[in-house]
Amino acid sequence: MKISSQKREKISEQILFFLYSKFPKPIFTSQIAWEIARDEEFIKKLLFDLKKKSLILEIKKNPKGVNYLKRSRWILSDQSYQIYKNHQ
Repeated sequence: MKISSQKREKISEQILFFLYSKFPKPIFTSQIAWEIARDEEFIKKLLFDLKKKSLILEIKKNPKGVNYLKRSRWILSDQSYQIYKNHQ
């Protein structure tokens, strides 16, 4: 089943809003997928699209500085946060 680009944009907006509500805490992909009630692999694709647009940042290290092997955490970029903050 294929999802229209309009629906992909709506889901991406939900992701951005969720990250905004949790800012500055970085959130794991699985937590985002659970909150938005979507498949984790689909959410991961959308997250990488948002990363390419410089709207979010990927964090590949845990708080102790050790690289994750299979996980990523996500956070809004400072620019995106300021835009959301001014829009609210």
